[in-house]
Amino acid sequence: MLPKINKVVTIKPFLFLICLTLRSDTRLVKDMKWTQNQINHLVEVVFKHWKKNNIATFKEDEKKVFEKAVNLIKSEFQKEADLDREVNQKLDELERTHAGEFQRHKMFPMLKVKMAKEKKVIL
Repeated sequence: MLPKINKVVTIKPFLFLICLTLRSDTRLVKDMKWTQNQINHLVEVVFKHWKKNNIATFKEDEKKVFEKAVNLIKSEFQKEADLDREVNQKLDELERTHAGEFQRHKMFPMLKVKMAKEKKVIL
């Protein structure tokens, strides 16, 4: 459920709340590839909810905010995809140097969490 906000929302806090909503509901994002239509739909649903419940008003044109929200969501997913690539590269290096000494499927989540903390990527 989206948090209640009873004030004018600028673009950055608004986009932050969308990402926070996405990240807090792991049923929405875990192991899922989102299409452009799904991302657009998500932002539309959030906008409708906020308008219907008089939660927020926009200081800028709604189309601009919509585009920024969609781009922010895409960039958040891209950050995690980039992190996955880096983790896989690191595991490839470890596998070459320490063949047979670890199980890749067990190391991946541990290494991903560690690298996410280092790079300040929210999982």
